[in-house]
Amino acid sequence: MLTTADFLQYTQWSGIATLVFAFLAILAFVFKWGIRFRLVGTTGFMIVLTGGLFALSLVPLSRTVIPGAVKYTLVYDNGATEAVITTSKTITPTELEATLRQAASNLYSPGRLGSKGNNFLTVRARTILHPEPGLSVPLYLGEVKRSLTSRDDSTMAVEVYTDQFAKLPTQPTAS
Repeated sequence: MLTTADFLQYTQWSGIATLVFAFLAILAFVFKWGIRFRLVGTTGFMIVLTGGLFALSLVPLSRTVIPGAVKYTLVYDNGATEAVITTSKTITPTELEATLRQAASNLYSPGRLGSKGNNFLTVRARTILHPEPGLSVPLYLGEVKRSLTSRDDSTMAVEVYTDQFAKLPTQPTAS
């Protein structure tokens, strides 16, 4: 995975390329070359690219890894206080708790907006059951609430709906 130091090095190279294109664009206008407006566009693009790389060199791109967490997929996120993830039907309550903690940590962003009186991000975990052909039923297995204001939220409230695990299909035992 790329680090912030890598992005800083890419920013330096992109900045040098931007200056080269800017110099070429100035030369193109002085000597009235036919590609002068294309060079202006290329220089503008390089400025935007350099700015993006610089921003990536400032912000760490890391994901939290919680031992025991399993793979999940984000299926809904309103960008503010609610998100839903989906997990496999074979998840255990212990794995679900770790997965909810990991999802809550990975979905934290200082740019999320809290609604009036609600400064918590709620992440719900679900799986999809198919009781009969053509019918899909979501089964919510648990949720976690975390603070929207603090990255290191030590007071995350994880709730696992143990009664819902009884509705999951049982796995055949291998003999």
